[in-house]
Amino acid sequence: MIQKKICMLGAFAVGKTSLVKRYVESIYSDKYHTTVGVKIDKKAVTVGAQELNLLLWDIQGEDGVQKLRPSYLRGAAGYILVVDGTRRETLDTAYAIQQSAQQTVGLVPFVVVINKTDLVEQWALDDFAINELTASGWTVYRTSAKTGQHVEEAFLTLAEKIMEV
Repeated sequence: MIQKKICMLGAFAVGKTSLVKRYVESIYSDKYHTTVGVKIDKKAVTVGAQELNLLLWDIQGEDGVQKLRPSYLRGAAGYILVVDGTRRETLDTAYAIQQSAQQTVGLVPFVVVINKTDLVEQWALDDFAINELTASGWTVYRTSAKTGQHVEEAFLTLAEKIMEV
């Protein structure tokens, strides 16, 4: 069975851990847990006829003080860039993280998830900002770790992109 490392990247409290929990264990918790360093989970999927083990590296959030550690990214076949739809600044952080990730691992596949669609009435991102992402060629999903909306699709799309490389 092929194993592929996928990193979860984004600012603090965008929902990276909740997305992984929803995807791997089909559960959601309202309790916020800060990830310190990295937490690794595994999920087996089938892409086409190929069985694949996804090693999901849930990496601590980034802010002005805590920066992404390149050592966590090494060996990544792809990554999910998570943005909190209720906090506009997390999109700016995501752009910076994407640049840093690309410098570290090169042009590996990635997917952007704009999380917290269950709180869409509180969103700080407008359609223009989201359309700019898709216009630049990025694959974007609007997700909710709470309801599970588009979580499975985002991970499977990334797995498919990785297998195409």
